[in-house]
Amino acid sequence: MSIVGKTFPDLTVDAMNEMGDTFKINVLEEAKKNNKKVLLFWYPKDFTYVCPTELHAFQEAKAELEKRNVVLIGASCDTPEVHFAWLNTAKDDGGIEGVTYPILADSNRNLSRKLGILDVTNERYDDETGDYLVDGDNVTYRATYLIDEEGLVFHEGINFMPVGRNVQEFIRMIDAYTHVQKHGEVCPANWEEGKEAMKADRKGVASYLASK
Repeated sequence: MSIVGKTFPDLTVDAMNEMGDTFKINVLEEAKKNNKKVLLFWYPKDFTYVCPTELHAFQEAKAELEKRNVVLIGASCDTPEVHFAWLNTAKDDGGIEGVTYPILADSNRNLSRKLGILDVTNERYDDETGDYLVDGDNVTYRATYLIDEEGLVFHEGINFMPVGRNVQEFIRMIDAYTHVQKHGEVCPANWEEGKEAMKADRKGVASYLASK
């Protein structure tokens, strides 16, 4: 189920950074305690193919996100040690050397399971062995969450594994939501920073459409 319009789960997860430090991150606290927006993106696996292109694309956007008071966090179900190995693998060898934002290591899948973003097509109990068996890779889809300063999720998007994301679209959505927060106006289709927004009433819509 979607969590748009709801508070992000209050769970603490292991994380790794480029310096090899293992620490804890609670995404909800990152937003509320620091009065910042959070862009949290999940990817399926370290040492894969589409994933490093996305992690580098988010790194390239990091400065623009910071200008907007946004904390950038990556996440997968790999362990901190695997993250650190990938962070120390050169870009021209498929690695993510140069990435400087923290990466969650949700290896116990507590947070990803709560979010409902795991590739689990079927989970069943085997009466003979007493084991739970899972069909699917049990890794996450390419899920993205935009969270405001109060911990409210204002965007949730989930892509299938082969489809990479457009990082600039998340910046556009952050700009739009910030405009709504500041001005109380709504942002029409294809709105970008500097363009006309509109009042959330019939007259406002009519005036906007008439100007196009």
